[in-house]
Amino acid sequence: MRAFIIAATLLLLLLHGLVVVCSYPATLKLERAFPHHDNNLNLVELSDIRDRDYSRHRRFLKSKDFIDFPLLGTYDPYYVGLYYTKVQLGSPPKEYYVQFDTGSDILWVNCKDCKGCPTSSGLKIPVASYDHASSSTSSLISCSDKRCSVGIQCGDADCSNNQCTYKFDYGDGSATSGYYVSDLLRLEMMSDNTNSSSNALATVMFGCSTSQSGELSMPDRAVDGIFGFGQQGLSVISQLASQGAAPDAFSHCLVGDGDGGGILVFGQIMDPNMVYTPLVPSKQHYHLDLQSISVNDKTLSIDPSVFETSHNRKGTVLDSGTTLAYLAEEAYAPFVTAITKSVPQSVQPFDTKEFRCYITKTKDSVSEVFPNVSFNFAGDASMVLKPENYLLRQKTLGDKTAWCIGFQTVKGQALTILGDIVLKDKSVVYDLGGQRIGWVDHDCKKPVNVSTTKSSGPLRMPNASPTDYKNSTHDTLHKLTLIMILAFLLHLL
Repeated sequence: MRAFIIAATLLLLLLHGLVVVCSYPATLKLERAFPHHDNNLNLVELSDIRDRDYSRHRRFLKSKDFIDFPLLGTYDPYYVGLYYTKVQLGSPPKEYYVQFDTGSDILWVNCKDCKGCPTSSGLKIPVASYDHASSSTSSLISCSDKRCSVGIQCGDADCSNNQCTYKFDYGDGSATSGYYVSDLLRLEMMSDNTNSSSNALATVMFGCSTSQSGELSMPDRAVDGIFGFGQQGLSVISQLASQGAAPDAFSHCLVGDGDGGGILVFGQIMDPNMVYTPLVPSKQHYHLDLQSISVNDKTLSIDPSVFETSHNRKGTVLDSGTTLAYLAEEAYAPFVTAITKSVPQSVQPFDTKEFRCYITKTKDSVSEVFPNVSFNFAGDASMVLKPENYLLRQKTLGDKTAWCIGFQTVKGQALTILGDIVLKDKSVVYDLGGQRIGWVDHDCKKPVNVSTTKSSGPLRMPNASPTDYKNSTHDTLHKLTLIMILAFLLHLL
């Protein structure tokens, strides 16, 4: 009996330690490549942004044998739709700046001795390369590894000389290739505004790029790699969830003005006003079932078949790598016409380079002049867009201001893509376990409440403004042991 009491006491102590280490969601600070500056708005060329998005969509619409992610073009930097974060890989840990992208699945970083990888970046961040030989916890992935088999099935991996490899070619002529490795990923675990953060460890498989060409090799806006948050088996979020190291959900909140940035969380942002819509099953990307569009609460006369989701090149996709938003061709004209009819007669509409724009008096409030738009999804979930979520201010001259609709269309395209202009200033939840996506308006400069499957309740998360979170002094081996114990206990349950 005494032995049982001692064992039970030790177990309770261990569980207490587990709560300290594992109850807090992992968070990554997002930064925007370049801030918005209102006094530079007259320099923005929307056609350049559109061309960049078109280039991305040519890759996006390819078969799953190709990975897609945004490659930055030569448009005005103040509207670059690029959010990046910092991760730590290997032992000893080394930091890498990687682009956040919900439109791809793989985490990959530049590798040592890479041919064509950028050695400097116009983003004023240090450029690093990964060397698996310098990490004591690194191992190469062989063709017999089950994870490689998953990648081969998804089209994200291949086999060469018993080594798991990849090669991605893009429609714009750029390419990257490399091999897969397994190593420790350190995740910052946040508690609240009063407690310090700590790091948790997880072993993940990721790509080591040994060759890059085309736009990928350009240093102007280079980062160390891409952090894909897709839902395929090789995505980090899928790997962590399968290990029980993180919930099978993540959330983001993108700041839409000022210096940009935002927060990326492994877990679900909680809000009583959050609405959810189901993910369309058996899709590679985050497809939603859009059913109608309303302007000023009036449903537009658009044939519902325009938004049907049975074909891979139809339906509606959320994509953090797209700057603007794109409507299926048959929906675009009714959308623009409805907005134009809703504005006061004092507003002067005009067209430029295939964009519908409007001239207003500078003193006029954009929210009072332009209507709200509602995208209505399956599950009775509506995404209400304020004018700031579909308009871009272009020029101010005297007492006049020009606004242009940030939605575009592509001839012959039946796919609707909702990019950063729509996703900004919202808490967005990707609940992969529940196969649904949720959203709610939120000032992303303010804290959010986060819940994970390993917490006893919602936690107050700080925003991701440029603040250096204090590192915990917890012993790494101690934390790793507790995580292993948690995995064992969960297995028993």
